[in-house]
Amino acid sequence: MNTPVALSHANPAATGSGWWAVCLCANWCGTCRDYRAIFDALAQAHPGVRFEWVDIEDESELAGDLDVETFPTLLIADGASARFLGPLLPQAPVLARLLASLQAGQGGQGVGADAQEVVARVRAARGG
Repeated sequence: MNTPVALSHANPAATGSGWWAVCLCANWCGTCRDYRAIFDALAQAHPGVRFEWVDIEDESELAGDLDVETFPTLLIADGASARFLGPLLPQAPVLARLLASLQAGQGGQGVGADAQEVVARVRAARGG
């Protein structure tokens, strides 16, 4: 089985301190593999958000000590600040609604230090 290359969906408006949506997944997870096409389509539909796909086994240094128990798990950040970390139904409208509510300033409080560290590592590794 080939391991997919981690692709970055960087848009000019989404670089720097803009919004990031990071999918923490595993190549062996069928749900994650199915979600990949949906995630990629959402990247095209949301040019103001940088979408990153992180296989937590192939890129374990990015996940660090973060304990991911359910796939897919999404990490959403506004610049360097994590606003959401958790499992998410692998459906486009679910992530789209979450992004819209966070961008409108609704919710997103109480994300822990582990999430902040993952954001920093992903940004450093992916040129953000």
